[in-house]
Amino acid sequence: MSGWLRHFALNVQLRIGWSGAFVILAIIAAIASTVAMVFLLLAAFIWLADRYDALIAGVVLGCLFAAIALITLVACLMTRLRNIERARLELVARRSNTNWLDPKLMAMGLQIGQTIGWRKLASLAAVGLLAAGLAREWSGHDKPPAEDDAPSSES
Repeated sequence: MSGWLRHFALNVQLRIGWSGAFVILAIIAAIASTVAMVFLLLAAFIWLADRYDALIAGVVLGCLFAAIALITLVACLMTRLRNIERARLELVARRSNTNWLDPKLMAMGLQIGQTIGWRKLASLAAVGLLAAGLAREWSGHDKPPAEDDAPSSES
């Protein structure tokens, strides 16, 4: 998966946090909790019906499946958080990585330079750099100065 489809999948994973492992663990937790409820209800029925023998077996099996459900639920939540963090990191990496040295971009830039002319393109780039520098300088004046020189209260 590459390009827009991968970007869409990462955004969905960032918002929801689901993956194949998450779905499988959620299914295991649902099955285990259902089985736990069946055994606990069966144990309650046997206890009411007989009061001994089968009760202990039902309670032990019910507690075992409840423990399995709890463990898989915790693993499911940990997997979801890990998926969200991994998707967030990959999206940040995709935003910061612009790949200016991509051969397709280099070939396109060479064609644009030949079509427009190198002198016109150089003067256009200089004007763009000047505008970017001015915009950066002017946007820096809106922020209050940082108080890095404040004395620290270390003992």
